[in-house]
This record gives sequence, C-alpha cells and structure tokens, in this order.
Amino acid sequence: MARATAATATAPSPGALGAVGLRSQPLVLAREQVLPVLPAFEGLLPEPGLRRGTVTRTHGPGATSLALALLAQCTTAGSWVAAIGLRGLGLAAAGELGVVLSQLLLVDVPPGPQWATAVAAALDGVDAVLLEVPPRCREADARRLQARLRDRGAVVVLVGAAGPFQPDLVVAGSAPVWHGLGCGWGHLRARCLPVEVSGRRAASRSRTARLWLPDPEGAVRLEESPAEASAAEHPTAGGRKVVVPLRPLDTSREVAS
Repeated sequence: MARATAATATAPSPGALGAVGLRSQPLVLAREQVLPVLPAFEGLLPEPGLRRGTVTRTHGPGATSLALALLAQCTTAGSWVAAIGLRGLGLAAAGELGVVLSQLLLVDVPPGPQWATAVAAALDGVDAVLLEVPPRCREADARRLQARLRDRGAVVVLVGAAGPFQPDLVVAGSAPVWHGLGCGWGHLRARCLPVEVSGRRAASRSRTARLWLPDPEGAVRLEESPAEASAAEHPTAGGRKVVVPLRPLDTSREVAS
C-alpha cells in the first residue's frame, strides 16, 4: 500500500510526460541519417551515403570489392562493421580498399538458426553489417531482421544473392577490364568496373558509371574519361611505354619431388 501511495504521489501529469518525451528524443542531423561513403560513390547513389535502416545489395563481378568499398569510408569515420558468414573475405584486400581493419568484426557462424541470431545481435551493436545470405534463409527471419534493422538504424550490405531480403539499393558490377598485363610481361595493376545502381524509391532511376576498383595508384574513384582507361592500359614514362618483364623461369634447376 505504501508503494502504491508513493507511486501515485510522484506520478507526473500527462503534459509533463509529453515534455520529457520530446526532450529525450534523439536529435539526428541530416548528415547522421546516412553512413558516409567514398567520394566515388557519392554521385552514384541517390544520397551522399548509405541511408540508415536500409538494405544494399552488391552482385556481379567484383561484388565483394564493391561491398567493402561502400563501407570503407564509414570505418574511417569510426563506425564498426560486422562481416558475418563471409569465410573467404580477404583482410589484405579489404585494407587496400580503405577499410579500417581495427573497425571490422569477423563473425564465423554456420547457416541456420544461429545465423539469424548472430545478425540480430550485430544489428544491436554496430552501424553496418556485411552479409552473405545462406541459401536456406527463412523468409520470416529476413522480415524480422529488416524490421530490427529499421528500428536500430543500422545498414546491411548483402554480397551476392539477396534471398528473401528486400534490398532498397542494388549495386551491380559487370564485365571488368583489367590493366597492367602485356604479351608475356607485366602484372595486374588496376581494374575498371562498369557499375549500375538501381533500387526502390529514390533509387528507382538507375545510374551507370565506370568505377576504378582500384585505379593504378590503388584508389577507388570514377573513371574520368574513356581515354583514361587506354592510358592505364599502356602506361608511359617520359613518352615511352613502360614494360615490366616477368622474370624468366630457371629450367636448369631440378625440382625435388
């Protein structure tokens, strides 16, 4: 009885509750409603970043590289990214694309009920989750995870098949052009990847571009002109072509079996 009396005595009025609710609402600035992306993507995406609460899918050639490049800038800004189920993810390649490895969590979980549980836990604790959807992902799990995603304000990037998820944004790569190899000489130095961005709502109007992933200097950026790709394929120094010969195989030595 004493507890009920105390509660009644200290209960605030409905008006006071409303005022407290307004004061406690999170103040989200416009720039905080999206995770930042590299400048190369700002002109391709419908917004200058990945909107919180949405799902982005990358597929086609270079899908994993596209996903890592999309999330690189947010790790530089201090966001944490959890990669779940991507067992073949190369950390060296991720670092070369700009991902801050100290902000990357690798979660190895087998497909099944534990996969959905791990994704749900990650959505509660990090800003972005990088996923490879297992073949037997249940539609009910996907619906619950997308609802949780919207509630938590995180970002999900799917690599490859979307399964039962409903992507808001789709970034598709097509046949890449590699540069750096000659006829018996050289090494792969750069990749130019045609990219198409489409999706729902603001992304309903598709956009296309050619993306260096990476360029000869190791950066991710848009191709400035078709002539640039030709120049990358035939690098020059002082007006002369630079030929990097491969070291010949020494056949004089016996190979131990």
